[in-house]
Amino acid sequence: MRNLLNSAVSGAAIVAQGLFAALFPSDCRLCGIPLENISRLPVCPSCLLAMQLISGETCDICGERLPGLQRLSDLQTCAACQEARPNFAKAAAYGSYEGDLRELIHLLKYEQVAPAAGALGKMLGEAIDKLGIEFGAVLVIPVPLHSSKRRQRGFNQAELIARAALKQPPMAQAELATDVLERRRPTVSQIGLTRPQRSQNIRGAFQVVHLNGVSGRNILLVDDVLTTGTTASECARVLRKAGAKQVWVATVARTLKNSTASFEIEPEFETAAQSS
Repeated sequence: MRNLLNSAVSGAAIVAQGLFAALFPSDCRLCGIPLENISRLPVCPSCLLAMQLISGETCDICGERLPGLQRLSDLQTCAACQEARPNFAKAAAYGSYEGDLRELIHLLKYEQVAPAAGALGKMLGEAIDKLGIEFGAVLVIPVPLHSSKRRQRGFNQAELIARAALKQPPMAQAELATDVLERRRPTVSQIGLTRPQRSQNIRGAFQVVHLNGVSGRNILLVDDVLTTGTTASECARVLRKAGAKQVWVATVARTLKNSTASFEIEPEFETAAQSS
């Protein structure tokens, strides 16, 4: 009887999926093939499976790829971190900011496909696992948007992705704080700027508005993409100045050297960035 009931339920599900596909045809927003299953996320399983973890040796501080190098000591770092160590202890990312992963992030940020946050949150969770931190004592802070950018977009993608990541059992005990760190002023794109120019561009853009919220705490700073790392380092600087003990960084993606990824320029800042 139970097998008969299960077969009936499975049969009904197949019929429902076929009816949905017939009445509401849609294609994968990344590769264009027809979607076969009912899903709130318009992305096919093949495209999701193609988004892989960063492989090979990476910098133990910022997560940049170190092609062809072997681990020579307990701490393997890239040239940039050797020259000027960032203010965070360690950064980790799930994948390279290119291809399907880049397009999935764009579906959320620029096309308001909210279900993409769930898939990206799972990836962020895997990036967080790389850090090896204890979640019970960690305060999770999404990198904030300026109020004008948030009004324009309608949400902060870093916050949506963080909330999705914290639904996973290992991270459910971590505390999410969205009102501790504030972006005081908008900034132009960091792309094309020298290291001193990037630091000057972002300097003073963030402030801690609730000092009691971070004093003595370990902080996990999360965002969708790590590009130059200057923004994350500045956020870590002000958090540590406010009394944070340690700051780690986790992102869904990061730009890597020797990849095919192109740097992103936020649409509303494109003109300003080109004139810098």
